[in-house]
Amino acid sequence: MYFSERTSDASAALTKKWEVEVVKSLQSNPDQKERFSTVSDLEIKRLYTPEDVAHTNFSADIGVPGEYPYLRGNQVTGYRGRYWTFRMFSGMGSAKDTNERWHLLLQRGQTGLSTAFDFPTLMGYDSDSPKALGEVGKCGVAIDSLEDFLVLIEGIPLDQVTTSMTINPPATVLWAMYCAAAEIKGVPLGKIGGTIQNDMLKEFIAQKTFMCPPEPSVKLISDTVEFGTKYVPRWNTISISGYHIREAGSTAVQELAFTLRDGIEYVEDVIKRKGLSVDDFAPRLSFFFNSHIDFFEEICKMRAARRMWAKIMKERFGAKNPRSWWLRFHTQTAGCSLTAQQPYNNVIRTTTEALAAVLGGTQSLHTNSLDEVLCLPSEHAVEIALRTQQIIAEETGVANTIDPLAGSYFVEALTNEMEAKAWEYIEKIDEMGGMVAALEKGFPQMEIAEAAYHFQRQIDSKEKIMVGVNKYVTEADHPVPLVDIDEQVSAQQIKRLKALKRKRDNRAVIQSLNDIKTACKKGENVMPYCIAAVKNLATEQEICDVYREVYGEYRDPGLY
Repeated sequence: MYFSERTSDASAALTKKWEVEVVKSLQSNPDQKERFSTVSDLEIKRLYTPEDVAHTNFSADIGVPGEYPYLRGNQVTGYRGRYWTFRMFSGMGSAKDTNERWHLLLQRGQTGLSTAFDFPTLMGYDSDSPKALGEVGKCGVAIDSLEDFLVLIEGIPLDQVTTSMTINPPATVLWAMYCAAAEIKGVPLGKIGGTIQNDMLKEFIAQKTFMCPPEPSVKLISDTVEFGTKYVPRWNTISISGYHIREAGSTAVQELAFTLRDGIEYVEDVIKRKGLSVDDFAPRLSFFFNSHIDFFEEICKMRAARRMWAKIMKERFGAKNPRSWWLRFHTQTAGCSLTAQQPYNNVIRTTTEALAAVLGGTQSLHTNSLDEVLCLPSEHAVEIALRTQQIIAEETGVANTIDPLAGSYFVEALTNEMEAKAWEYIEKIDEMGGMVAALEKGFPQMEIAEAAYHFQRQIDSKEKIMVGVNKYVTEADHPVPLVDIDEQVSAQQIKRLKALKRKRDNRAVIQSLNDIKTACKKGENVMPYCIAAVKNLATEQEICDVYREVYGEYRDPGLY
C-alpha cells in the first residue's frame, strides 16, 4: 500500500477536524463558490489526503522512471539525459517559403521539423484543381509533386533532423515523396527519421479531412506500418492523435480514451491484415496529445496515458519487448484555448500549457504562437513560442528531476480517476465491436458534441472563465501584425505544375498509376508503387484519384 494503516488513520482524524473548520468558514461566507471542476468538468475536492490514494500500490502503480508501467516516464534519466524535441509547426505558402522558415527555426534552436500542409494537399488535391481555388498555400505549404518536395527539404540534413508531417488521407503519397527525396539526396531509407500523422480514425471522429471510407483508410495505414517496419526502421509510421479530438470539444478523458482505443484498432488491423508480430512494429507507434489550459488535468492525462498503454500492450496484446510498452508522444498546446480578444494573453496560456506538457513527460513539444487564432504565425510570434520552450528547459529547473509531481495526493488521485473513466469508454467501444463500428454508430462523435455543448454553456453562464472573453473584457484594441499569403503563390504553383506535366514522361506516369490501381485491387502494399510513381513525377492528386476510384469517396453522414 502507498501509506501505512497508522498514517491513514492519523490523516483521517486530522481531515475530520479540519472539515469542522471548513463548515464554519462556509457558514460565515454563504456566497463562497461550492463546486470546483476541471476544464473537462471533473469535480475537484477541496483537499486531497492520503485516503485518496489509499489503494494505490507504489511499486505496481507508480514505480520509477524507465520501468513498467511507465507512469513516471519511459526514459530512466528523464530530461536530465536529453530535453524533449523542440518541434515548431511550420508550413506556409510555397515549398521555398516553408524551407526558409525551417532554416530560420533551426538557426534559432529548434531541434526537429514539423510540417503543416495547405488544405488542398491535406485533401489529396493538386493546386490546379477547382477544389483548391483560394486555398493554395493559405493554411500550410502547397505540395503537388516530388519537385516541390525537393525544394521543401533543400539544405536539410535528412539523416540528422527528424521531420513530422501532419498529413492524413494522402499520407502514403507524401511519405513516398519524402522517401524518394531522401534516396535522390543519397540518404538511405534506413537513416531517415520522422513521423507521418496518418491517423484516419480521428479524422472520422473529429477533424473531418477524409478521402476514402474507414476500412480502406485503415488498410492504407497498415501498408505504411508494414513498409516502415521492413525498410524505414527509424520512422514513426503513425501518430495516433488525440489533439484534434480535443480541439473538436472533447473532454480530457474522452481524448485519452478515444486516442488509445484508436491505437488498439490500428494494432489489431496490422496483426490481422499483415500477419506481423506486435513486437515487430509496436515500438514505432507514436501518439499526439493536446495540452489544454487546466494544468493538473493535462499532467494527469499524460501520466495515465503512459500507464494505460503499457497495460494494453502487455496484457491485451501480449507484447514482450519493453519498447512495445512505451507510449511515446508529441504534445501541442491547445489551439482552441487561444483567443482573438486580447491576443497577447495567449503567450501566458501557451506557457502554462507547455509547462504542463513538460511535467507530464512529453517527448516532443510544439508551442502555439500568439497570433495563430488570427493568421499563420509571424516570425516574431513563432520566435516567442520557441523561446517559451527554451526558457522552460533552461531556466525554470523543472527538468532537473524526473516526474516531480509524483506522490502528490491530488495528482495521483486525479491520474487514477482519469484512467478509470477512460477504461469505461474503452470497454464500451469494445462492446460495440471496435472503433470503426463505434464510428458507424456515431458514438464518439456524439459524445464529443455533447461535451463541447456543455462547455460552451459553462462559458456562456460564466461558470467557466476565459479572460478577455467573458470576464475582464475591455474595449481596447490590441493590434497584431497579420501574415498574409500573396495570391501569386497560387499562380506560381499552378505554373510550376503545368510545366512539370509537360516535361515528364506521361506514359511512365500512366503505367505507375495503373500499378497502384492493381495493388489496391489485389490488396497489396501500395508503398513501393507510390514511391515509383512519385519518382516518375506523378502528382499527389493523380495518386489520390486512384484511391478514390478504387475505394470510393467518403461522405460524412452528419449526425444530430
